[in-house]
Amino acid sequence: MSDALGVSRITSRKAIALLVKQGLIRREQGAGNFITPRVEDPLSRLSSFSEMLRRRGFKPSSKWLARAIEPANRDEVIQLGLSPAATVTRLKRLRLADDIVMAVENSTLPASCIPDPDALGDSLYSYLDARGLPIVRALQHFRAVNASAEIAGQMGIAPHDALLLITCVGYTADGRAIELTDIYCRNDYYDSIAELRK
Repeated sequence: MSDALGVSRITSRKAIALLVKQGLIRREQGAGNFITPRVEDPLSRLSSFSEMLRRRGFKPSSKWLARAIEPANRDEVIQLGLSPAATVTRLKRLRLADDIVMAVENSTLPASCIPDPDALGDSLYSYLDARGLPIVRALQHFRAVNASAEIAGQMGIAPHDALLLITCVGYTADGRAIELTDIYCRNDYYDSIAELRK
């Protein structure tokens, strides 16, 4: 790098150290320095996590932690407008960009929308589109939280590190709420951008 840029090795090392400090590069002992993926998510556009990462040049993937059909709890009944005896499909997975864990995602949908959780691939929205249940509108709530020991272990971060929690309720074209998702995002990799106009 020093030769390519025509600068001294000391200057190169200082520049890399500064980029590491700013979180733009990560160091892995014994492996080298790597560019840190950052996801900038415009708040005005509804898209799947996988679609958003592909648009930015990352390779999205998921690692399933749990997929099950269970009775709906009180909050799910209220948020999704279900009957008290309803069943829901609960999904828990790690969301990765270029094999780096970016988020832990917990989704709940009526079991009628996903009757076979094991048939679901990497993209929930693509699956719903194929079943004729596209999410066309979503309400998102953002807040800062601290990582629990469980989530910290799944993400490879320290317990109590700051995370961005996005709670999303997704609606079909007929106005029916069918998705309730909590996404715990690493704040060192994830930015949300909103453009405001007067």
